[in-house]
Amino acid sequence: MSPKVYVVRHAESTHNVTKDFSLRDPGLTATGFTQAKNLGETFPSLGSTGTIIASPLTRTIETTLAAFGSILVSNGGTVPLILDANLQERSALPCDTGSETVALTNKFPAVNFTGLNEAENHAWLSKSGAFSADDDAVAKRAGKVRARLIEIVKGLEAKETERKDVVVVTHGVFMKFLVQDPEIDLPKAGWKAFTVEEKGDGAVLVPV
Repeated sequence: MSPKVYVVRHAESTHNVTKDFSLRDPGLTATGFTQAKNLGETFPSLGSTGTIIASPLTRTIETTLAAFGSILVSNGGTVPLILDANLQERSALPCDTGSETVALTNKFPAVNFTGLNEAENHAWLSKSGAFSADDDAVAKRAGKVRARLIEIVKGLEAKETERKDVVVVTHGVFMKFLVQDPEIDLPKAGWKAFTVEEKGDGAVLVPV
């Protein structure tokens, strides 16, 4: 059976409720934490997840830790958490702009942020260049994530482990680009299963 890629939308965050999009990198609401906890309790592939890759925004990190913390290396588990700036939300609004790595490290001391390359850090926070909010740049970011998923899945398949599935924690609009489906609209803390397949010089996510 092919490894599955579970695309997860973050739980409810403050700006989802207040509609105050001027908030910089808002976190989850109390309801959001409950949603994330429930996700972890009902998720069907917790025992077969081998890697989690997430957007480095506060709400996606909080969703990941609340839902999947029990299996993460940082909590004594075996599953690594990879933070990838390519998974951040599309827009350049403050609510979709991440925090400095120092601030994230202070807030989440158990999380490894070394994967957020400091050379790219300014660009992904300033929403410029490869991290700008225009559709072409976002589509390219999504393509990079799909290519990375191919490599992650191949790496897991090469290991003698039953944990071969991948969880991707991201945002509502960006996932439309990631799965190449403008109609996808998962609920907060919702998920959908895919397989990832190589196609030409890229990769595609195929719904299960």
